[in-house]
Amino acid sequence: MRAVVQRVSGASVVVEGRTVGEIVGPGLCVLVGVTHEDTREKAAQLARKLWSVRILEGEKSCSDLDAPLLVISQFTLYGDARKGRRPTWNAAAPGEIAEPLVDEVVAQLRTLGAHVETGRFGAEMKVSLTNDGPFTVLLEM
Repeated sequence: MRAVVQRVSGASVVVEGRTVGEIVGPGLCVLVGVTHEDTREKAAQLARKLWSVRILEGEKSCSDLDAPLLVISQFTLYGDARKGRRPTWNAAAPGEIAEPLVDEVVAQLRTLGAHVETGRFGAEMKVSLTNDGPFTVLLEM
């Protein structure tokens, strides 16, 4: 699994003109990509890392501040544009594999006590955020 994690002061995701997920105030906006060999265990590991990684103001974590997370599926994180002019998506897991694993990340975060908002899997989404810092990290499990 791969996640692009951005420290934000607010973020939202809109589908078909309707806000489907939004966090206000300090938190994390997380884009999650799934590849073929990912498992529920990796999803749980990613959730634990997201909940505890100390990248919020003052080297705090979401668990320290009870900060919210906006988690959005993003198969393009496994795009490969090294050859030619058009990326390939061969490393991205198909929806029937990826969707349950993204859902598992969200479920595990909620089990840990996190307030989690989400996008809508497979939808055309418009993501807006205010990157605080800016501060962005890449996590791979």
